[in-house]
Amino acid sequence: MRFIESVKRAFGGGIEQKSIPLSDPAIAEIFGAAPTISGAVVNSTTALHVPAVLQAVRLISETVGSLPCKLYRHEGDSKEAAKDHPAYRLAHRFAVGWQSAGKLRVDLTADALLHGAGFAEVVRVGEGRPVELHRLAPDTVQRRTEDDGEPYYLVNVKGQRQRRLSYRDVLHVPGWRDVSPVAFGKEAIGHTMTLSRYGSQFFASKAMMKPMLRMKPGSDEKQTATRLANIARSFKRANEDPSMPVLLTTEVDDSNLTMTSTDAQFIENRVEQINEIARIFGVPPSMLYQLDRATWSNAEQMAASFLQLCLRPWLDRWQDAYATVLLTEDEQDDLYFEFVIDDLLRADAAGRTTNIAALITNRVIAPNEARAMLNMPRHDDPSADELANPYTTTTTTGPALREPPKEPA
Repeated sequence: MRFIESVKRAFGGGIEQKSIPLSDPAIAEIFGAAPTISGAVVNSTTALHVPAVLQAVRLISETVGSLPCKLYRHEGDSKEAAKDHPAYRLAHRFAVGWQSAGKLRVDLTADALLHGAGFAEVVRVGEGRPVELHRLAPDTVQRRTEDDGEPYYLVNVKGQRQRRLSYRDVLHVPGWRDVSPVAFGKEAIGHTMTLSRYGSQFFASKAMMKPMLRMKPGSDEKQTATRLANIARSFKRANEDPSMPVLLTTEVDDSNLTMTSTDAQFIENRVEQINEIARIFGVPPSMLYQLDRATWSNAEQMAASFLQLCLRPWLDRWQDAYATVLLTEDEQDDLYFEFVIDDLLRADAAGRTTNIAALITNRVIAPNEARAMLNMPRHDDPSADELANPYTTTTTTGPALREPPKEPA
């Protein structure tokens, strides 16, 4: 409320109009900058200049966008894809003619990570049939609630009056508590930006530290100013050209005012900030290429935890958001959206082959279903559609597997 009131005070709106001093923290909110103790300006744009933040946002959003999302219908104890429903195409194929459903998920998930929420308007025809999903810029949408708690949205359109949309017409993908990880972790991100700037300045100055010059006792104070000016010019030339020496007189001692980068544990701080950003976004550090403590074993476990602890909440938010705007209340009883996460669970080629063989042997899938998983054509043998253990079962439609006959001695 302070932000809105500050804007109204500055620009009118029924409240007394007056100026806001630049020292007022509300100024930072108005112009989209989050103040930090380090002094670094952290917002959705500057945060992406931190490599660890960039990788975390890309990793989560692109993974959500790459996973297929399908609409299923309950059929007794099983399920089948509801390809005849218009929502199937919007979630699985194309959100609009020029944009895939996956690309929309990438954009809206990135909006939620950077701004706190992602929005898309549902375009309907006929009797409310959804046909398109159009992304809305987060800074143009305001979420409001009625007295009974039902949400609605106010959308600012350039050159037009503000539009009001029902919650049924806005696909809303929220961040945790509708606040972005960037806002929650602004201090850690600002610290990282400060370390990066310090490193750049340190090496830009040819890794030379600021000296302190002290005149020795008994020196001629009348010539002090001239001598110090000459020495300062000597340091400046040395900074510009490392081959130039620094010339000091016998009346001057020099020492460093600042700690060396080793004393300040610069590298250790940089590594720890990657861990901090990984905590902010809930991403395993190994997935941000912080591999100091990564092994083959724990890296695999971290990948599993990424799916269960980081990605799963985002997939649930997307499934709920799709169901809210693309299905009627009656349809929600029989239809539901679900992400296909098999690709994330795939192991290497040998492990995958072993898993598929075990599924066939235990009569979980038929051979032709396994061939479909491998993008291979169906086998004409009717036994390829049967749930049977090929090592123990003899069927009338196909020969049982047996050991080849041995050669006579």
